[in-house]
Amino acid sequence: MRLWVKYLIGIIIGIVASFLIPAGSVQAQSTLNFIVDLVIRFGRYAIVPVIFFSAIISTYKLNEEKLMFKTTIWTVGVIVVSSLVMVIIGIVSAVLIYLPRIPIRIEKVSETPQLNLQGMLQAIFPYNGVQTLIDGTFMLPVLIFAGLAGYGAFCEKKHSSTTIAVVDSVSRVCFRVMAFITELLSIGMIAIMFKWTTDFVRLAKISDYNPLFILFFADLLIVAVVIYPIVIRILCHDRHPFRILYGGICSIFMAFFSGDTNATLALNLRLGKENLGIRRRTNAFVQPMFSIFSRGGAALVESICFILILRSYSSLNITFQSVLWIGAWSFLLSFVLGNIPMGGPFFAITVMFTMYGGGFDAGYLLLKDAAPIICCFAATFDAVTALFGSYIVAYKTNTLETREVSRYV
Repeated sequence: MRLWVKYLIGIIIGIVASFLIPAGSVQAQSTLNFIVDLVIRFGRYAIVPVIFFSAIISTYKLNEEKLMFKTTIWTVGVIVVSSLVMVIIGIVSAVLIYLPRIPIRIEKVSETPQLNLQGMLQAIFPYNGVQTLIDGTFMLPVLIFAGLAGYGAFCEKKHSSTTIAVVDSVSRVCFRVMAFITELLSIGMIAIMFKWTTDFVRLAKISDYNPLFILFFADLLIVAVVIYPIVIRILCHDRHPFRILYGGICSIFMAFFSGDTNATLALNLRLGKENLGIRRRTNAFVQPMFSIFSRGGAALVESICFILILRSYSSLNITFQSVLWIGAWSFLLSFVLGNIPMGGPFFAITVMFTMYGGGFDAGYLLLKDAAPIICCFAATFDAVTALFGSYIVAYKTNTLETREVSRYV
């Protein structure tokens, strides 16, 4: 049975169960949240060892084939350009389509989250490099440590052959463990879908956020079905770009219903290699980079939400200077959300309102109830970008192998 069919079955069961099993009590919600948290933890379980050992091999091989610089340039270029495009799409759609105002609610502001760049840098470079392997949330320290190890092995090729052989073997074993976990996650999708459906139905009954969700969905269709396939046709000369969407449909499912970028990364790593045909040396480097830095989906929803909230508070037109400010900060903040795999976009929105000031410090509270669904949309944009972006990088570095659709997992 195809992997996407297993996930679809889990999704359908979760939807049906959400209507048959009452989960309105506090105890039921607490139990459901606990189960979903366990599923997400299980989905992330093998990510750190897979990235660490695979990135060592990736760095070694890319340097050996003199592809490290080219791969890095294409990866960074695709990430920056795609994030910029996302911001533009978000601002244009929010400015042109006047969404209904969200009713103002009087609510006491709790402690506002702060952007701690110093803490992020300290997490990247702890006193002991081994500590980077302990936390399974922030993948950048793991990637950097592995990259340095891989480069060190490349510089000592005569003495590192045994080490590389062992690391390569462990990498393959960890990848198989991760693949097994992604199979079992199809069962976990029942709980994830149960919670998502419950939250969405509750918000849909309020109806204040429905136009916002419709706009997100329309932008998602434009990006996934129109813009990215056209880019693939132009850059990769691929006549069947929609097979990339089909090959990564499980990643899209996970992103859209869990909103967790690290759990989605596990699927991207597997599907990028087994379905899209991206060679391991490229896949193990590019996919984590996209997961950490390519958060253009967050930038898109940030810009739309920010404009919507400003319009909800005031009937005055938003100035061009404000639009530039919103676009610039949405773009910049998208690159520092790598240590927040779940809930990052809403965190960025709170930071933006804190910086904007002018009596709008608590504006983010208008979207607090809808934050989980908003973050799910953002994660889906990012998953689609990672699928198409990694394919582009692999094509441009000639590390792409042909995979027949009939052999997709």
